[in-house]
Amino acid sequence: MVNKTDNKFTWVIKNFSSLPSEKIYSDRSSSAAVNGKKRTNLLAYPKGNKVDCLSLFLIVADHESLPSGWSRHALFRISLMSSMFRDITVGQHRFDQKTPNWAFTSMIPLTMLHADNGGFLRNGQVKIVAEIDVRVVVPEEETKPLKKIKQEDDGADLLNNKTLQLNLNEMELMRLMFEKHPDVALGFRSKDPILRTAYINVLLSLIQKLCKPPQELSDNDMSDVVAALAYMADGGFKLDWLEKKLGEVKEKKKKEEACMAQLQEMEEELKPLKKKCLDLEAQMDKKKEEILEARAPLSFDHLNS
Repeated sequence: MVNKTDNKFTWVIKNFSSLPSEKIYSDRSSSAAVNGKKRTNLLAYPKGNKVDCLSLFLIVADHESLPSGWSRHALFRISLMSSMFRDITVGQHRFDQKTPNWAFTSMIPLTMLHADNGGFLRNGQVKIVAEIDVRVVVPEEETKPLKKIKQEDDGADLLNNKTLQLNLNEMELMRLMFEKHPDVALGFRSKDPILRTAYINVLLSLIQKLCKPPQELSDNDMSDVVAALAYMADGGFKLDWLEKKLGEVKEKKKKEEACMAQLQEMEEELKPLKKKCLDLEAQMDKKKEEILEARAPLSFDHLNS
């Protein structure tokens, strides 16, 4: 059973423990539409693919029939749902003629999947949610590997973290940031997934906050940004470009505050002038009435009485 909206779909695998085959495909009706064109399916190995884990594959549907040289870069988020929590895998991959699928060989250990308390098997069913955002097709002559950042502590490594819960827009923002600034995390050495997630969340918050209009940033917000930049620098992140952006925001905020103060002064100066104008207008209206009265012809009605 599948519920889907645009590039997101939910695949519910019924009778999971008693499936006769070693692998199962989400059918065509349960595939995710990507930009209204190509579709992607899921392939699951309920008992694992040579490992004691649930194995999942993300596959471009009907890739055999696609023209030579096709290529598409995708951001994806695969979630395994339970009543208590969810296990999430996020990542990115360039699907092409040679690699039309992406494997999550060890999505989750089978012992955790089937656990009595806190497991992911409910009423014999497993629920998988896939969210996929696929980019523009790349011609054959341009299908070069994505620009790699050093793999020890690069953006791709930081983003491929199960504890990291980002939506596709946030993933795309971070991907573009690491592509534009490939040396951001080269000094970051921690392998702890929770700590890595904390740093990424702080970095994302910093970028989002500095993208706000200056008038929406309070003094406390600015202080938080300064403290967060110091925290990130201590962790080994190179964020001189964000510090420059902070300086630009400070200048814009300073200019906005100065203009607001000058505008308020002008409004105060204008108040007595406005009052004087209103008084003059009232006097002019009175004089106009007097003119009309002076221009009125004399009446000789008393001669007829």
